[in-house]
Amino acid sequence: MEIIPAIDIIKGQCVRLEKGDYDRKKIYYEHPLEVAKSFEQAGIKRLHLVDLDGAKAKHVVNLNVLKEITSATDLKVDFGGGIKSIEDLEAVFSSGAYQVTGGSIAAQDPDTFISWIAKFGAARLILGADTLNRKIMVGGWLEATKLDLDAFIAFYLAQGIQYVICTDITKDGMMQGPSFDLYKSILINYPGIKLIASGGVTTIMDLEKLRDMGMHGAIIGKAIYEGTITLDQLSKF
Repeated sequence: MEIIPAIDIIKGQCVRLEKGDYDRKKIYYEHPLEVAKSFEQAGIKRLHLVDLDGAKAKHVVNLNVLKEITSATDLKVDFGGGIKSIEDLEAVFSSGAYQVTGGSIAAQDPDTFISWIAKFGAARLILGADTLNRKIMVGGWLEATKLDLDAFIAFYLAQGIQYVICTDITKDGMMQGPSFDLYKSILINYPGIKLIASGGVTTIMDLEKLRDMGMHGAIIGKAIYEGTITLDQLSKF
């Protein structure tokens, strides 16, 4: 199972929210590059970089942070937040992103997202399935849709998507463990999916359980910053 630390960006700073609430923000580091370098030094290979300003503004805002990290580290970065146009997408890839996560665009403009899959290949694009009560949320989790989580995933698997990051918003930043039952049901329904857990990972035991379930990856954010999972533990894991 891939270990994927998260860096969420607001105004160029490394922050965490609770349940995606922009009013419940905590700044952890002024310089995301230093954080990324510490991950790399611990043996981490992947990074989940989220432009929270971009998600809210509906266009990429913190491209400079991506450029800094990809030029100064060898981390394979997947980038998400505010990517709505082919121009945004090409700018993100040309800035060094290894993969791009599309959530709102996949929900609101499927034709465009499908065209990206066709142009860049399914290996370069990750479906962002951000869910609240099994409905898809968009726009930095500020807007609800009527899209059912399972139907959303099934539709894009049929379009060739391989990687899916599923975030249970009720768990995000709450340090109460991930949505094991939710992930278990997705893995049963869609064998072969490369499912990445996001939200709620709090302890190494959480990671062990996700790995044993057959998850492809797990994103870890607040647990690292609050010290309930250390980089030393991750390097050993």
